[in-house]
Amino acid sequence: MAWFLRKKRNIVTSTKNRKELPKGLWYRTPSGKIIDTEELKKNAYVSPEDGYHVRIRSQEYFEILFDNGKFLELNMHMISKDPIKWIDRKTYEDRIKDAIKKTKLYDAIRTGIGKIKGLDLVISCMDFSFIGGSMGSVVGEKISRAIKYCIENKYPYVLISKSGGARIMESSFSLMQMAKTIARLTQLRDSRIPYISVLTDPTTGGVTASYALLGDINIAEPGALIGFAGPRVIRETIGKDLPKGFQTAEFLLEHGFIDLISSRTKLKNNLYQLISMMIE
Repeated sequence: MAWFLRKKRNIVTSTKNRKELPKGLWYRTPSGKIIDTEELKKNAYVSPEDGYHVRIRSQEYFEILFDNGKFLELNMHMISKDPIKWIDRKTYEDRIKDAIKKTKLYDAIRTGIGKIKGLDLVISCMDFSFIGGSMGSVVGEKISRAIKYCIENKYPYVLISKSGGARIMESSFSLMQMAKTIARLTQLRDSRIPYISVLTDPTTGGVTASYALLGDINIAEPGALIGFAGPRVIRETIGKDLPKGFQTAEFLLEHGFIDLISSRTKLKNNLYQLISMMIE
């Protein structure tokens, strides 16, 4: 603002003494609502103004769901190999190294053992920040081992999905994880141990086509994008316009693909109540 306008409006603070607000102090939702980031964190990263669910990582989910945010992580240091020596703009090995450096994670999923209101359980949570949450060999193996642990210890299993689908850099090895995880889930079902699937934004591709929609109860966050192929691909394939709200959590609930839509602020209570009713 020019000096003469500042004086005219009775603004006398020198511009050199003005203090800038720290970056990250506020968060703007897609609808334009603005919220203090500390308030957002206290509300489980859900905007109280419009209910918008900010995308969060596995660490935040664990802090929200586990009692006092305490958990023991399983199979932390598993890292993907390069089975087909993939190269595009860079090698797959370099992509893995870059993703580890950027996210401080070893792959797109983490598994924690802890308690929800005193109830023992295992939670696996995907991280979209790691190569789009793509499902490769490590994701499938971690899920497989988590389910095996649940069977051996009679712990309920919760899997939080957030993924762009199968990891193309591993080709058929990534697709094999669909059958692998489904086989393990069949063993979990035969052991009469509860499995609750939580679908968040986005959950797509081979993840949707396998373990994400096979829960004893399937829960989704409000407004989450859930589907297999993208809307444009489907539209061009069938040659018709898609219904309004297609592939949203609300659309899937209306058509019977999921059982419940739960705000993240109520997710811990809902998981506890559902699992309590299901365990023998």
